[in-house]
This record gives sequence, structure tokens and C-alpha cells, in this order.
Amino acid sequence: MNDTYDIPATMPAVAYRKSLPADDAESLVDVTLPTPEPGPRDVLVRVEAIAVNPVDYKIRQNVDPGGEAKVLGWDAAGTVVAVGGEVELFSVGDEVYYAGAVDRPGANSRYHVVDERIVGRKPATLSFTEAAALPLTSLTAWEGLFERLGLRTGALEQTGALLITAAAGGVGSITAQLARALTSLTVIGTASRPESADFARRMGVHHVVDHRRPLAAQLAEVAPDGIDFVFSTTATDHNLAAYAEALTPFGRIVAIDDFDSLPLGVLKAKSISFHWEFMYTRSMFRTADQSMQHHILTQVARLVDAGILTTTATRDLGPVNAANLREAHRLQESGAAVGKTTLTGF
Repeated sequence: MNDTYDIPATMPAVAYRKSLPADDAESLVDVTLPTPEPGPRDVLVRVEAIAVNPVDYKIRQNVDPGGEAKVLGWDAAGTVVAVGGEVELFSVGDEVYYAGAVDRPGANSRYHVVDERIVGRKPATLSFTEAAALPLTSLTAWEGLFERLGLRTGALEQTGALLITAAAGGVGSITAQLARALTSLTVIGTASRPESADFARRMGVHHVVDHRRPLAAQLAEVAPDGIDFVFSTTATDHNLAAYAEALTPFGRIVAIDDFDSLPLGVLKAKSISFHWEFMYTRSMFRTADQSMQHHILTQVARLVDAGILTTTATRDLGPVNAANLREAHRLQESGAAVGKTTLTGF
């Protein structure tokens, strides 16, 4: 693979073999696996820190690996220790951060292979732990805001209001930062607890409304001319009628949560458009523009190093092992996590 780093034949990892509740000691287990070899466009990364997202527990709950060791984890930061023969963007020794691909093994392992086109150089001003909190949510937020909703970065003449649900969550907190820094929109976030409301304000929202109370009346108070955009991270089905009431004609909604069906007819009268955002689409379907994720992560790193964006890491649970990951999954499943939960080292 290379002669610069001493790469062992096997590595520690955390996996699951069957779908079990997070409080079951067998739901996530420590394993030893062969160290992977990079493909032609892959980099092999020595993982230094990871972050945990809802996708981790959703796959653990719903995808039964039939006894095989399935490794989760789609947020990581580390050092490139080997590269494939066709790699152009990175060299051995580069410090990187990325979210990976959901149809490949995850990064809850000491070494991990990932396509270079969806990897960015780690922000120089952040630790591995701080950087690991950012990739998945930054990509989701950037694609949702600037691709799905059609906002323009730096378009300070663009006025209006944006609603972000669960603005203190992982996606919500970086979406708020990007919207506040790169647009001139009024940013409204939902939160229901004092600590989450305070965090949302620190992340950049101008106004906080309580998602446990009817939304439309609260939105009318802080945005009397209506809202123009919605970034819906959760409870889209429950809130859709309120969005339709609060949105201006030709408004836009982007959603990231999961539903088999939604009553979209409520959006027709105002010609409101509805968009899905799924940051794995590019890697799953090997789209021609996969490298856009490399460019997005590069721009995010520059904004971090310029002091415009900050990490959303709020809690580190210690080394990457099964016990700590089970606790991280429990926190995610509670729905009460503020910011991002990370794990550091092996």
C-alpha cells in the first residue's frame, strides 16, 4: 500500500451483527477486521475522530446484516495513509474530513477507505474531533440551501425569511450558520427547551419559535410578511399545513426526514415547491458531479478557518468503542441531542 506509514493487516472496529435496541450489550460490539485496501479513486484514512448521526441508528434498527459484522459511521476526520492509483486530490499525510458513502462500510474503524471525490481537507484551525462533527451536516445544509432551495451565496440583495426546524440539532445548527453568514435572509429556528434555544441563537438564528406550540401564529409574529423558505429537518408531516399557511406564494420547502407519503396537495394553491435533500444521492448513484462534495467541504473548511463558521461539536464520549457508541446511539435516539456527539481515538 505504501511504505510511509506502518499499516497493520487488521484493525479495531465497532460493528453490529443483528438489529437490537441500543441498550442491549450486543447491539454494537467491538471487533477486529482486515484493514481495507484503497480502490483506484480511494484514499485510506487512519481515523482519529468520528461523529454520530441519526442515519447510524436508523440503519442499525432497520437493516439486518444477517450475522455479518456491519460497520456504521458516516462522519470522520483523520490522516491519509495510502492512496489508490488514480487519486489526484490528496497525498499521503493530508489531514481530511468527510461523511463517506452509505452503501460502503462506515468509518467506525481505525482505518477506512473513501472515494477522494467526497473528501475535503480538514479545517486547519480545528482538531480532528471538532472537524468530525461537520461533514454530513455541512453537506446536507449546503446542498439543501444552495442547490435545492436555490439560494445564492453572498446575494445580500436577496430578502425574505427562512425557517429551520430543530435549529439546535446537527443539521439545523450548521444550516443556521450558513444561512446567517452567506445570505441576508431573516433566519428563524424552532426549539423547545431553553438550552436548545440558546444554542440555536449562538448558531445564528435571529428568532426562535417553539415547535411544541402551533407554528403558524408564532411565525406571523416574527415574520408578518410571511416566510419564503423552509428547511425542514424533522416532523415534516406534522408541520406541512403550518408551512403552507406561513409560506408566501411560490415559496420553497426542502425536507430531510423520511416519509412514505405526504399530503402535498396543501401546497398547490400557493404554488409552493417541495424538494428532498439526501446527501448520499451523489455517492449512491455515482453521479457525474460527485466531486461537488469535495468542493463544498473545501469551502466549508475555508469558512471555518476564516472564523465565519464554527464546529457544532458539543459532547465527546471518549474513545471509539462499542460501549461509548451505544451511549451515542442512545443520545441520538432520544431526540434531545444539542449539536453533534463525537468520539475520539481508539
